[in-house]
Amino acid sequence: MDEKPTTRKGAGLCSLRYGLALIMHFSNFTMITQRVSLSIAIIAMVNSTQHQEPASMSSEGPLTDPLGNWSRNIKDFSTRAAVYQWSTETQGIIFSSISYGIILTLIPSGYLAGIFGAKQILGAGLLISSLLTLVTPLAADFGVILVIAIRTVQGMAQGMAWTGQFTIWAKWAPPLERSKLTSIAGSGAAFGSFIILCVGGLISQSLGWPFIFYIFGSIGCVCCVLWFTVIYDDPMHHPCISVREKEHITSSLAQQSSSPRRSIPIKAMVRCLPLWAIFMGFFSHFWLCTIIITYLPTYISTVLHVNIRDSGVLSSLPFIAGASCTILGGQMADFLLSRNLLSLIRVRKLFSSLGLLLPSLCAVALPFVTSSYIATIVLLILIPGTSNLCDSGFIINTLDVAPRYASFLMGISRGFGLTAGIISSTTTGFLISQVGHVIEHLQVAEIQNWARERTLTRL
Repeated sequence: MDEKPTTRKGAGLCSLRYGLALIMHFSNFTMITQRVSLSIAIIAMVNSTQHQEPASMSSEGPLTDPLGNWSRNIKDFSTRAAVYQWSTETQGIIFSSISYGIILTLIPSGYLAGIFGAKQILGAGLLISSLLTLVTPLAADFGVILVIAIRTVQGMAQGMAWTGQFTIWAKWAPPLERSKLTSIAGSGAAFGSFIILCVGGLISQSLGWPFIFYIFGSIGCVCCVLWFTVIYDDPMHHPCISVREKEHITSSLAQQSSSPRRSIPIKAMVRCLPLWAIFMGFFSHFWLCTIIITYLPTYISTVLHVNIRDSGVLSSLPFIAGASCTILGGQMADFLLSRNLLSLIRVRKLFSSLGLLLPSLCAVALPFVTSSYIATIVLLILIPGTSNLCDSGFIINTLDVAPRYASFLMGISRGFGLTAGIISSTTTGFLISQVGHVIEHLQVAEIQNWARERTLTRL
C-alpha cells in the first residue's frame, strides 16, 4: 500500500479525470441541495405566525393584476404557500426518513455498481431523487405520511448515487491523485449546502417555499442529462480520452487486480480491524454532521433569533468553509505523499484525527459562548469546516485497503454513518421537545430520604 507509484502525469488539470471530478462535484451538489431543501423550507412550512393572509385571501380566485405588477403577484403567491401543523417530533421523523431510505440501498447499490457499472446506477438514483424533489410540495398537501414516504424513497435513490462513486474512482484515480480528485468531487456536497442555505431563505421569502423544491429539482434533471452524456465507468471505454491520459491511469493502477470479482470475502472483512476503524470514523463523523446540517437553520433562527432570510445566509457560511477545507485537505494530503514527507498511512491518520478532534472541540465549546454572537458564528463555521478534513482520511481509505471492493465497503461505511444520522436527528427532535417536560415532572426542591442526616448508625 505504501509502495511508491508512478509520478508521470497525464494532462494534469486539463485532463478528463478532472472533468469527471467536476461532474461528480455537480452531482453531489445537486443531491445535497435536494436533501437540505426541506430543512430550509420547513421554517416557513410550519411557521403559523408568518402567514396570516392566506386564510382571508383563499376565496379571491386566481392571481391577477390588471396593471401587470408581476412582482406583487409573486409576493402574493409566496404568502399563499401552505403552512402545516407539524410537531417537533414529526419534523424529526421527516428529517430522519431520508436517512432510513439511504441506508436501505447503500450496501446493495454498492455491490451492484461493482458488478454492472456505476454509471447507470448513479444516474438513475440522481434522476429519481430529482423527480421526487419536484413533487414534494404536492405531497405535503396530501399529508405528512406521504412526505415521509417521498423522503424515504428519495433517500433510497440518493443511496444509489452516493456509494457507486468509489467504483468509478477505483478505475479513474491514480494513487497520488486520489485525495485531490475525491476532494474535488466530495466538496460538491459542502458547496451545495452553502448554496441552498444561502439562497433557500431568499427563495422562500420572495417566491414561496415550494420553489425551493422546484428550482433544485429542475437543476437535478439537468445534471442527469450531463451525467449520462459525459460519464463512463472506466477510461478504457471513454471515446474522448487521450492516449497519454489513458496510459497514465492504467500504468498507475497496474498493481490493482482488474479481474472480475467472484465473491465478496465477508468473513475476512469482518475480521479486518482497519475496516472497523473506517466504520467507526464514519459513525462519529456523520453523527455530528447530521445534527449540524439538519438543525443549523433552526438553531440560528431560534437561539440567535435571526429571521429566515438572514438565517439562511448565516447557515451557509459553515459549508463554504467545509468545501474549502475539503479541497485544501486533498491538496495537502497529495502534496505530503508526492514529496514523500509522510507515508500513506500517516497521512490518512493525520487527516482522520484532525477531522474528528477539531470539530468535536468546537461543538463542546458552542453552548458556553451563546452569549457572544460572533463567537457562536465562528464555532458554527469551524465545526463543518474542520470536519471535512476527514475526506482525505478515513473517507477514502477504502480505496487504499481494498480498491476492488471500494464501492461495497463505502456502502457499509455510509451505512454506519447513516445509522448515526438516524439516531442523532431523531433523538435531537425528541430532546428539544420533551426534555423540558421530563425535568418539570421529575424535579423537586425537597431533601430526599436518602440524603437526610441519620440519627442512628449501625455497627
